Amino acid sequence: MSPIAYIAAIVAGAVVLFVWNKLPVVLVAIMTAMALWASGVLTVEQALAGFGDPAVIFIASLFVISAGLEVTGVTAWAGQLLIRGAGKESRFRLLLLTMGLVALLTALISVNGAVAALLPVVVVIAVRLRRYSSQLLMPLVFAAHAGSKLALTGSPVNVLVSDAGRDAGVGEFGFFEFGLVGVPLLAGTMAIIILFGRPLLPERNGAAMPADFSRHAKTLVEQYGLESGIHQMRVRASSPYVGAAASSIVLSGAANLQLVAVQDAETGAPLRRATIAEGDYLLVRGDNEAVAALAADMHLAFREKTESSSGEDMLFNRRSGLAEVVIPPRSGLIGRSVFPGMVTESGDLIVLAVQRGGNEIDSEAGGKRSGTTTLLAGDTMLLQGTWKALDMHLDDPDVLVVSSPELVRRQAVPMGPGAWQAIAILIAMVFLLATGIVPPVVAGLLAAGATILAGIMTVEQSYRAIGWTTVILVGAMMPLSTAMVETGAAKLMAEQLVDLVGDAGPIALLAGLFLMTAVLGQLISNTATALIIIPIGVAAATTMGVSPHPVLMSTSVAAAAAFLTPIATPTNLMVMGPGGYAFSDYWKLGLPLIIWFFVVSVFIVPLIWRF
Repeated sequence: MSPIAYIAAIVAGAVVLFVWNKLPVVLVAIMTAMALWASGVLTVEQALAGFGDPAVIFIASLFVISAGLEVTGVTAWAGQLLIRGAGKESRFRLLLLTMGLVALLTALISVNGAVAALLPVVVVIAVRLRRYSSQLLMPLVFAAHAGSKLALTGSPVNVLVSDAGRDAGVGEFGFFEFGLVGVPLLAGTMAIIILFGRPLLPERNGAAMPADFSRHAKTLVEQYGLESGIHQMRVRASSPYVGAAASSIVLSGAANLQLVAVQDAETGAPLRRATIAEGDYLLVRGDNEAVAALAADMHLAFREKTESSSGEDMLFNRRSGLAEVVIPPRSGLIGRSVFPGMVTESGDLIVLAVQRGGNEIDSEAGGKRSGTTTLLAGDTMLLQGTWKALDMHLDDPDVLVVSSPELVRRQAVPMGPGAWQAIAILIAMVFLLATGIVPPVVAGLLAAGATILAGIMTVEQSYRAIGWTTVILVGAMMPLSTAMVETGAAKLMAEQLVDLVGDAGPIALLAGLFLMTAVLGQLISNTATALIIIPIGVAAATTMGVSPHPVLMSTSVAAAAAFLTPIATPTNLMVMGPGGYAFSDYWKLGLPLIIWFFVVSVFIVPLIWRF
């Protein structure tokens, strides 16, 4: 068999396995790369070269940056803004704002970067509004494809066709000249998705959708009976508590009052200093009148916005959070005495409440403190402390954490610690990508490295943040593009198409080039497809005596029409897992979109760029 015949068989086999959807897509991709080597089409170095490709490394770095935005609460903040702007019931406004935002961001940082940044935002929105993620994630990606035509930086293909125009002697495309075709593409895409997306998209969620923690603090506060009577008061300079030891404060003589904790003014953690200083906080539980009397007598100031009976904001905020833990069988804590306000052995966490069977435990006779109880298997405790302390000390076999503090913080604490650093890193990366000062992969690696150096994420967390399925899949499928180019298979297909339609006029040429580009673009990267089609399109235009300008722009539009398969682009793959999509789900919505792209490419482009 010839190399071209081998490639045809390998491509056909890979497509069948992808559509069959019984084998992991990563395994199919690796098998494809190995088949190219086993058949002798590529050397082993060529077959594995995709894993070191700059585009693959860039995609991996984008996962780290996206996770940094999520960890610091930037995505939760963006999600809240989208929900606030769209409303909880309006599917139209939600899709309109989401697609508009991803399109504008794509124009600046390319499809991969925009989708990677907004993917966790949309997942949070789906969870919070109780919508199917499959109804939101594919529109996100397809709108990004249309948005890639709004500016030169929207896609590498834009740069390729602009350079090709310069080389052909007809001049480069301007930075925003792509918007002349990008605006109708985006408008049509949004209209099709809004009008027909609901019946054409499946109704399902990804296998690993996160729980909705947006109301986590309120739920815990209500469950443990802390929704009223919790007050946080600042120690004034004139207070007699200044200079006193925290252990010396006794409120037992005051009716209906209980000292929960003394918190450090700087960190919000339990006080570690020997004495109380001005600015430290007393966390007190009791009725409003008793607390007001204590504040007046002891020169304490209510913290802003905490005069109300709700303790949610004081216990759960940017600095500190709540965690519910269960005492498992054979725990070393069984038999230990605990009480509300007790500080754990680490000195970083406070026991706010203890329950047994979902009910508050009555005080034990003879207990040294009000509410003292002996822990049994199955008891639950509500702990409060800084987010760092919760992350650090709850990885203990003696307790089972009900909800991971890290996951809770990502969703429920918008613009948390490190948020502004994460935003600054994103802006710096956008600037580097938009100006082209450094290659995209360098911009991505610098941003990912800055995320780690800023303390937003550890190296281990960055490893876990990378979507390795997407990275391996893209890297394993890239050698297919190399094989098609080196063996001449792709060029042969394109030349035969040009020969077939070349004498029917320039419109027929655009139609033929669109079909070829769109078909190849569902199997290999649109950048590789453009590299194959561009020189053939320019040669055909020269032969026919027409301007290459509309041919190049038409090719650019066709390359963006990667809607029919999940392997068409890395972003299509990014949403496959979170959206719970099967291989066959893509073409249902993708088909009407690709028809719209065909109309724009073949009939609207020549109206703007004349032959």
